[in-house]
Amino acid sequence: MKTIIKSFLMLLLLTILTGIVYPVAITVIGQLLFPSKANGSLIIKNHKIIGSELLGQSFTDSIYFHSRPSVINYNPLPSGASNLGLSSSLLKEQVNSRKFNFTLKNLLPDTTLIPAEMIFASASGVDPHISVESAKLQVNRILQSRDIPNNKAEFLFSLIDSLTEYPQFWVLGNKGVNVLLLNLKLDKEYKKWIIQN
Repeated sequence: MKTIIKSFLMLLLLTILTGIVYPVAITVIGQLLFPSKANGSLIIKNHKIIGSELLGQSFTDSIYFHSRPSVINYNPLPSGASNLGLSSSLLKEQVNSRKFNFTLKNLLPDTTLIPAEMIFASASGVDPHISVESAKLQVNRILQSRDIPNNKAEFLFSLIDSLTEYPQFWVLGNKGVNVLLLNLKLDKEYKKWIIQN
């Protein structure tokens, strides 16, 4: 009987520690030290939530930088990939189509080497980043769509450089740009540029 009582008390103690004390402590610490990250890194514009830094979104308008392909249309609930293998004829068809469309829409020569993330969908389907190279390959399209003279391309290159994120601890991951943050900054800086010019 003593063993049963001790076991029950141990279960009760661990339940209180790991089920109440620990979650409450972590929640309080997160809200005090990292409130934005603890609440999903949400982006608010005009008092409305327009997205999260952690989730990719679809941008199809030619005046914006485009995200990498998503087989689940950027829906975070059934997050995932197509699971097509390298021998799949459907995957080959999708890759060729994406490469053709990316080259065509961005006014690039047929010989341009397109970064892999712009022709292959991400494993999660909601990857918010593209490589710096992918962003820079979209500059000509955006210049044309926004009626910015070609000799002002540095305006867009500097935006990309200002939002470039480097590998964590300089070794984990690759350099990249968050597409949602880049497009928000593009809108903001473009308005300033229009006023100045």
